[in-house]
This record gives sequence, structure tokens and C-alpha cells, in this order.
Amino acid sequence: MTVNPKSKPMTPYQVNRYSRHIIMPQVGSIGQRKLLESKVLMVGAGGLGSPISIYLTLAGVGTVGIVDFDEVDLTNLQRQILHYNDDIGKSKAESAIQTLKAYNPDTNVNVHEEPITSDNAFEIMGDYDIIVNGADNFPTRYLINDAAYLLGKPLVDGSILLFDGQATTYIPGQGCYRCLFPSPPPPGEVPSCAEAGVLGMLPGMVGTIQATEVVKLIIGVGESLSGKLLLIDALSMDFRTVKIRRNPECPLCGDSPSITELIDYVDFCGGVPLTG
Repeated sequence: MTVNPKSKPMTPYQVNRYSRHIIMPQVGSIGQRKLLESKVLMVGAGGLGSPISIYLTLAGVGTVGIVDFDEVDLTNLQRQILHYNDDIGKSKAESAIQTLKAYNPDTNVNVHEEPITSDNAFEIMGDYDIIVNGADNFPTRYLINDAAYLLGKPLVDGSILLFDGQATTYIPGQGCYRCLFPSPPPPGEVPSCAEAGVLGMLPGMVGTIQATEVVKLIIGVGESLSGKLLLIDALSMDFRTVKIRRNPECPLCGDSPSITELIDYVDFCGGVPLTG
């Protein structure tokens, strides 16, 4: 990202608030201004969306978008740090606004309290610089991947289950989710967190990695996870990185793509319904 030459200089309050960023040579005042001018969309306000949105808000990302249409449930509170006990029964979008504004009132929080579908994905995602995937179902994962690629936007992806987590970054032209997973598993083969469970701390581990990826992309420093898949086994505390490559035969980002528009992802994934 580049800094808008017409943007306002940081206020004394902002200089003080983000001083621990500004004194870092990799960030500085220019990097912090990039953060303040950036727009990041978080798909899902659950386990992964909680730490990601909180840390991006604390970092000073100017606009954080949240896509979620679910309500806060008691079972969420074991891992979803965006929500509190008093939020049970509230929409996660409403709870997210309250929590993120409490952390940093200067961040603009946009909520999209509706399922993201082939009909509205371009409209929702179009105004953001980076897309972050915290969805917990395959139809949404494939939809977000395809829409981000077709819009030419980076996608920071993560997933969790039991003690295992994964994270990677997809840059248009350098591979996509379909290169790694050309087709979804048969319905019921991979259990959800609701069915199999997830260690409460694991979303924090994976989510903070995703948030770090986002900040590096915005500032333009370091080496991203593009072309690599980070595998986390929290049971053995083993972190491994494996190389992944763009598949020239990928139906989306390959040399002769057959997917040039959004499809029916529920049907593609075997009729698995969308969840919040």
C-alpha cells in the first residue's frame, strides 16, 4: 500500500497511541499511516475473527469490516474473545462493534450482518484492501477464495480444529485455495468445531498469525506466507511450513481457467448449508 499524499497527518494522540509502532524502523510514521488508511474485511466474528479483528483494531487499521449473521452463544465463550457473557443472545455483529470500539474508538467498524453469497460477495468485498477468512464451512471458504481472486485482492486464510491449525496467504497470481484443495471433501467427512471441538487457545495462535500477515501486507515489509502453508500442532507444539505452488491446471487461477464468475457454492460443496 502507498500513503495517500492528501491524507491528514497523524494527531498528537495518534502519535502517542501508536508510538511503539512508530519507533520501529520497519514501521515508522509512514507504515502507521498506511495502517490508518487501510481497509480490511474479516469474514466471521468467531474463533479466528475475534483475535484478528481485535489486533487489527489495536494496530490502528482505519476500517475493519465484519461479516457475520450469527448470534453469540454460551458455547462460543470458550474461545471467542470478541464476545462477553453479557453478549449471549446478541448478534455477533453488534457485539463486535461494541468490543472493537471499546478497544479503539478511532477505528471505523463496518458490519455486514448477512450471509455472504455469490450475489453480494463482490459488493461486500469490493471496497476493502485485504480479505481475511475466518469462516468455518467449506461453501464460504471457496466463495471467499474465488471472489478475492476475481477482485484481485490478497486473502489471508486460516483454519482450526481440535489441536491443529493452518495459515497461509494467497496473493492473486501466486496461487489460491483451489490450488491446494481443488475440490471440497464429501459432506460429513471433515467434522466442524461444533462436532469435534477445538482447543480454546488455538484460534488465538492462528488468528494472531493471520493478523500479523495482514499488517505486513499493509506496510509492505517482511516475507508473507504466500507460497507456504504453516501447519500448527498445538498438542506437540510443532510448527511446520510446507511449500505450496500455483497449480497451472487450477480451474480458477490456472493457465486456462474454467471459473470466471462466482458459482453456487452450497451445491458445489454437496449441499452443505452456510452457517454464521
